[in-house]
Amino acid sequence: MPQADTPAMSNATLKELSAQLAAKACSSVELAQDFINKINILNKDLGCYVTVDAARTLAQAQAADARRAAGNAGTLTGVPLAHKDIFCAKGWLTTCGSKMLANFVAPYDAHVVERCDAAGMVTLGKTNMDEFAMGSSNETSFFGAVRNPWNRERVPGGSSGGSAAAVAARLAPAATGTDTGGSIRQPAALTGICGLKPTYGLVSRYGMIAFASSLDQAGPMARTAEDLGLLLNVMAGHDARDSTSLERLAEDYNRDLAKPLKGLRVGLPKEFFAAGLSADVQKAIEAAIAEYKKLGATVVDISLPNMGLSVAVYYVLAPAEASSNLSRFDGVRYGHRAAEYTDLLDMYKRSRGEGFGAEVKRRILIGTYVLSHGYYDAYYIRAQKLRRLIAQDFVDAFRHCDVIMGPTSPTTAFKIGEKSSDPVQMYLSDIYTIAVNLAGLPGISIPCGFDGDGLPVGLQIIGNYFDEARMLNVAHQYQLATDWHQRAPAVSQG
Repeated sequence: MPQADTPAMSNATLKELSAQLAAKACSSVELAQDFINKINILNKDLGCYVTVDAARTLAQAQAADARRAAGNAGTLTGVPLAHKDIFCAKGWLTTCGSKMLANFVAPYDAHVVERCDAAGMVTLGKTNMDEFAMGSSNETSFFGAVRNPWNRERVPGGSSGGSAAAVAARLAPAATGTDTGGSIRQPAALTGICGLKPTYGLVSRYGMIAFASSLDQAGPMARTAEDLGLLLNVMAGHDARDSTSLERLAEDYNRDLAKPLKGLRVGLPKEFFAAGLSADVQKAIEAAIAEYKKLGATVVDISLPNMGLSVAVYYVLAPAEASSNLSRFDGVRYGHRAAEYTDLLDMYKRSRGEGFGAEVKRRILIGTYVLSHGYYDAYYIRAQKLRRLIAQDFVDAFRHCDVIMGPTSPTTAFKIGEKSSDPVQMYLSDIYTIAVNLAGLPGISIPCGFDGDGLPVGLQIIGNYFDEARMLNVAHQYQLATDWHQRAPAVSQG
């Protein structure tokens, strides 16, 4: 078999790689080795991957080639991807970006990993992330900050920053991520790739280390909307092991990609274009909306009156759930255990004190406080009531429009360390994404331009419940008319 052209392989989309493998233009082993070579060169500087196991990856690739030779390959058999290090993968180090789990080797596979393995996909490694998915910049990881491939002095966003940076730098054609308050969409926007947060319950959380269980949702990250659909076809599906997993008939999320957008009603919330939005970001979003008008869409002015409360509501509910979920990390059965302690209680204190980073401790303390006697009604219950109002705003809005559009992030990628000492400013990075998680809705971010410093801008498209196919259609038609998603940082050619 002739050796495939290396740059063409690493710059190809999932769809293109699938076609190359089917045409025998390259083998899965060659493809995997190409990405391993690039990871070995660039990862030390970018910090995208926490764990790489070339022998394990190549063994999976060999099995995929054998499966193709036997004639029982699927669409994505032999295609590589990276997994966010929040997903348990049997035999792989699974750290969740924390010292607490720095030595934990998962004894089983997460549902998402099982589905990808069953499809014959090849795992390139586990990607870096904010510790226990708590962060918006990928600076809270025990293993160090991830750097944005477009500018290495900037953050890639978080918490799925390692996955986003890996896809942007062409160190993986696609990756899995998780989105609790915007952690797929915001890093996708800041790195110039596509990221999709599905409807809550569409993708099983089994084997995904929990942060805030009523908000966490796994989803795909890739370079095109079409690739997101291909990967979502693999990831989605009912799982009896997850009580929040929804029983729905399987569907092809790319079935409507070719549909024209004539008659599409695009809702523009006035709250998305208020104070705090960067002028460069607003300009790019307005240009994208103008392109949609050319494609046949009509614009409807709408309002989400309670959206301004979403950050406050989120930072009551998410820490409350985190304080409960993270109580299992106590140094007893797995994870970090302090070397010296006097008794059981002291072991708990020392192990958790040493194992958790500052942001995780902050959120555990906040969560414990709002759940404590005397404050539960004042904070937690009130936040749940406001969450219902936020969700109702979307229900009302979708009576007048088919999708909602606006910026994914109020700014482009900020400098590493710029917001580390100001948690409130960091939290406001997710002001446009959090409400979607509180409502359990699907959302997607796609590239739509650049700011004056050459940093990517992301357009957010929010759909109604289970409307992923329509969102992907809307995104795909825009990508047929523009080339923002084809732009690549210079480092990707390294």
